[in-house]
Amino acid sequence: MLDQLIALSRELGKPEYDLAILGEGNTSVKLDDGAFWVKASGTTLGTADENSFVKLDLAGAAALLDDDLPTDEAIQAAMLGVRAPGQTRQPSVEAMMHAFLLALPGVTFVGHTHPTAVNALLCGNDAERLVHLCLFPDQIVCCGASPVYVPYTDPGLPLARAVRDRVHAWMRAEGMAPKAILIQNHGLFALGATPKEVTSCALMWAKTARVMLGALACGGIHPLTAAQVARIATRPDEKFRAALIGK
Repeated sequence: MLDQLIALSRELGKPEYDLAILGEGNTSVKLDDGAFWVKASGTTLGTADENSFVKLDLAGAAALLDDDLPTDEAIQAAMLGVRAPGQTRQPSVEAMMHAFLLALPGVTFVGHTHPTAVNALLCGNDAERLVHLCLFPDQIVCCGASPVYVPYTDPGLPLARAVRDRVHAWMRAEGMAPKAILIQNHGLFALGATPKEVTSCALMWAKTARVMLGALACGGIHPLTAAQVARIATRPDEKFRAALIGK
């Protein structure tokens, strides 16, 4: 599984995709032994290798969301305490959120990036409304009919808790796990059962954002109607195509 995570990380870090540069972003994969690999702090997606990740206990990392950790130092010490034996790297600050997301049904891989076009929307005054618009069928096929939107929150434990609350509310309404989480002034989390699902979601959200920005510059956005979105989301041929795209 680590080799798949390395390949996913390098794919998301390709310069031509403009999803992440320098030390931006992080990725993770759930293992069958109750652990998960997550990108180590300070490493780069585009040049990821076997030394770019740290193995953590999944249940232990997820449980930290409910612990009383009043300082940054306490959070860091707690994160180091859930590393698997023999691990020495410092986990990404978002490792607790990855642990929560990897426990969702159907989620095995998570990719977090900061696409320029997506962040152009997320840093705007109308972000929440815009990211809930559906513009074209492939957006729905690859990214779902709607994302989870999370207002800006301090990265790390506060953000992990905010994402958990928003995801739980979204799942109660939708009855399934989300494919995408968009965080105001921050970036995108793409979730999937395979690396391809994560990559497809991230790339399609980057395209969606570029199309939105272009439409706004050309007189305004003409979104699909709710009925049109529901039709695409439930068509058997589109479900078949989504399954092929995610393999």
